[in-house]
Amino acid sequence: MNKFVIVFLGFLMVSSLTPLSFGERLGPADAPLGVLRDFVISIKFLDAYFGTEGNKIEVAPGDKNVPFTVIMSNVGTQDITGIKGKLSLPAAYQSPSGRGVAMMADNDQKASAGNTFALTFFVDVSDKAPIKDYSGTIDLTFSRLRESGERSENFAFTFKLTGDSIVNLRPISGALTSITNNDVVIEISNAGSAPLNNVDIVLQNDQTSVASTSSSVTNLENVIFDQTHWDVGTIPPQSSVTFSLKVFVPETVKNEPLHLPMTISYYDAHGELETVTRVTDFYINGLVDPSIYGVKVIDLSGKQTVIGEILNEGNSDGLFGFVTLKARGDSNIKESTQYIDEIEPDSPVPFNIPIDFEGVSLTGEHDITIEVRYKDSMREEHILSYDTTIDVSALSILDTEEGDSPMGAIAAVVIIGAIIGILYKKGKLPMMSKKSQ
Repeated sequence: MNKFVIVFLGFLMVSSLTPLSFGERLGPADAPLGVLRDFVISIKFLDAYFGTEGNKIEVAPGDKNVPFTVIMSNVGTQDITGIKGKLSLPAAYQSPSGRGVAMMADNDQKASAGNTFALTFFVDVSDKAPIKDYSGTIDLTFSRLRESGERSENFAFTFKLTGDSIVNLRPISGALTSITNNDVVIEISNAGSAPLNNVDIVLQNDQTSVASTSSSVTNLENVIFDQTHWDVGTIPPQSSVTFSLKVFVPETVKNEPLHLPMTISYYDAHGELETVTRVTDFYINGLVDPSIYGVKVIDLSGKQTVIGEILNEGNSDGLFGFVTLKARGDSNIKESTQYIDEIEPDSPVPFNIPIDFEGVSLTGEHDITIEVRYKDSMREEHILSYDTTIDVSALSILDTEEGDSPMGAIAAVVIIGAIIGILYKKGKLPMMSKKSQ
């Protein structure tokens, strides 16, 4: 019985060692490569992309000296060191040192067992390279700790030339007006070669954002917006979309720029979430809101004169103002213009235009137009028209044709005296001295 046991044990030992003596695999035939096999692979390829370790970037045709990173993992049981790589890519990619020069990279750090490591190369991209997926290979050499000699591995992989996305904002609706509810349209455009996906826009007008921004950059404290968040979807390359809002600008903000900082979030061609800040600039034009009232005809120094006043109910001066008297219908009143300079807010500006006729002086009612022309702070011209009917007195016309009446002369003297008095008070009359003989 003992002899039988000894023979049986000897048979088991010989049969179990026979596969090893012939170099056969241990374990089942369908075991994963590198787990149970004669030669266990210690490096595993993970990813290849443009960018650096942990940071993918978008690259477009024609970009030069851009980083290209290959990520691998040490899946063996020993640490490795002295890691070097040689990158082989299609003809559209070459070394910044020149065509035909090998693209080499090394990693002087120890790659511990079970950890990942990276090799970063630098590449020039041809401006004729299409945006698509490409194939490449990397030849890797390394050494195991406590082991002499070098080992080598070779991996094939695919990567993508993504193109790049370029985000811009610009106002479409032009200048804003103070004390007005403005309709604002803003365009967001993609001037790049890669799409902007799931674009989300947020206006940074909250108190925290305003407080952290210097006064020279933004003045949003009292400006009112009807919305501050927009989802505009995907923006393909070389295209744009618009979004709108309403903006009320208070009276205190006028004749100055308004800066709207906006945070734009989107997913790039790598599927990575990107967030950028762009500022849209508007000019706040002060409000000039004139109205004409009190138009009538008076006799001034024996001359029929149209008088009236202009009231600016805005918050900014109307510049380079002119008032023009024009005839309408059958009236033969001659067109005449008076320069009134600035039209200040909340302060009536009077005007007076003498009436002259084309040909025969006609009494009675005349249809006229009072036209006020002025410019705003942006030097854009505006015209306000006021239609009315005036009554020209026959008596005044008769007095004018026969000569100046005594009352007209007296009135003229009074007016001249008043002007001299005003000039004297303002110190605009030259001082006169008498020389004693």
